[in-house]
Amino acid sequence: MNKLLALPLSLCLLTACSAPATMDQTPAAGNSEQATATPSDVPNATNTPKEIATGLNTPWAINKVGDEFYISERPGTVAYINATGELTRQKVEFSDQLASVPESGFLGFVLKDDFAKTKQAYGYYVYEENGQPLNKIAVFELQNNTWREVAVLLEGIETGSVHHGGRLELDADGVLFATIGDASNPELAQDPNSVNGKILRLNSSNKFEIYSMGHRNPQGIEWADGKMYASEHGQSANDEINIIENGKNYGWPLIEGNEKRDGLASPFVTTGSNETWAPSGIDSKDGLLYVAALRGTAIKVINLKSGKVDDSIEGYGRIRDVLVDGEDVYAITNNTDGRGQPDKDDDKLILLATP
Repeated sequence: MNKLLALPLSLCLLTACSAPATMDQTPAAGNSEQATATPSDVPNATNTPKEIATGLNTPWAINKVGDEFYISERPGTVAYINATGELTRQKVEFSDQLASVPESGFLGFVLKDDFAKTKQAYGYYVYEENGQPLNKIAVFELQNNTWREVAVLLEGIETGSVHHGGRLELDADGVLFATIGDASNPELAQDPNSVNGKILRLNSSNKFEIYSMGHRNPQGIEWADGKMYASEHGQSANDEINIIENGKNYGWPLIEGNEKRDGLASPFVTTGSNETWAPSGIDSKDGLLYVAALRGTAIKVINLKSGKVDDSIEGYGRIRDVLVDGEDVYAITNNTDGRGQPDKDDDKLILLATP
């Protein structure tokens, strides 16, 4: 397949932070009946799904260390859940004020591989500067139950009222990858001089490189069977699961869904023009890809050999992220994000399946 362009490297140098600031946001509330999934809803489950914690505040990314969880929350906190399921909130001190545009706040969050030693993590947040929302990727360190921003990796990333991207993930070697949305400006996804509409990789010099381009609003990253997968929101339906290869162009806004064009990569899976998932976080287990679906209000289970949806785990409302830890599959709901219908216990961390 021909590539349309050569991709530039070394987009940003590591910079120092300014004085920290904090912000509190409160998501919209509401009421709905909450259904309960049964073991038959979950592949290979032998017991009933379990609620690990309730009362989460618009959670975004799940991290697990041993029996403990660290979950980013959009209003600017980390939900810490201990081995007994007790939830406490850890303050996060940002160097810039969180933005208040839709879908913004504290998004991607991933603990470094050496977290046990350094107590550090990577975080992605939407901040406000001179009345304009921008995205930033930074390093945070846990000190006395407070996360403090200690270094900036990339800042001033253009964004709009939506399409922030925001997912952070580490590959098997501990290399950081980040998804950046098109900032509601589709042309940026095809601009080699912009990081918008791209998936980035952090190199050994702490500089981000464009890894792939032509994305609309990529939301999840996972590696399985030697391949890298990413989920992406379509414009109107046409959501995608792409197999990501370095240097490839995934077509937005030139093509989407089942459309094809020379030099542009077509998706591994697409919902087509009649179905919308709004896919977010993804993870894999035993040849299956678990896809958190927001608008689809489910965890879609895709067979990586056939590309078909083997199952749809439903009954919890909007799902923001999934995490596979050994044989266990966890998910967080996102019913308090202003677009769902939360019940009194939302949002929730759920153990979907155990051996």
